[in-house]
Amino acid sequence: MLASITPLGERGRGSRWWLTVTAHVIGGAAGGALVGVALGAVGTPLPDGSLPLVAAAVLVAAGAMVDAGVGGVRVPTVHRQVDDGWLDRYRGWVYGVGFGFQLGVGVTTVVTTSAVYITWVLALLAGSWWAGLLIGLAFGVTRGLAPLTTARIRRPDQLRRRHRRIAALESGSRRLVIGGQAALAAVALGGVLGA
Repeated sequence: MLASITPLGERGRGSRWWLTVTAHVIGGAAGGALVGVALGAVGTPLPDGSLPLVAAAVLVAAGAMVDAGVGGVRVPTVHRQVDDGWLDRYRGWVYGVGFGFQLGVGVTTVVTTSAVYITWVLALLAGSWWAGLLIGLAFGVTRGLAPLTTARIRRPDQLRRRHRRIAALESGSRRLVIGGQAALAAVALGGVLGA
């Protein structure tokens, strides 16, 4: 998807990159907010106190282990991406919103890390629609902002270099996610012990 929404690609399709990216961010925010609000509302009857923190600590730690490949367990996922046929059928802002929304929802395309599922469990454990909204909005906006990393791609050779760079960063980014999950589990556990 990052290879599709670039200034180079948008120019080739007669679309304005900034408009497509803005629509993508809005779609991501809407998708994340919708799921976050729904899960936060569903979690309203959950008990307050340390139980949600304990559950969060356990789930985040388990997610870090899954992402690290412990025990050979893999993250469950669907095997679909956004429909790249939209690029030729619709205006840039339409596929921008559509792609962004799907990525903001998080689970309608290939999921490569347990952090996606953990985000939604945390929205549920937050136990209120407004906390779920904040969690979902942060998730969706973050996913929606991804095309900004392509802002300087104007030529095919720049796009090829970007792909090589993304491939080179894959293992480091995976380690960063696992480390972040471990830190979040420690913070949640610290919240339980400090309560």
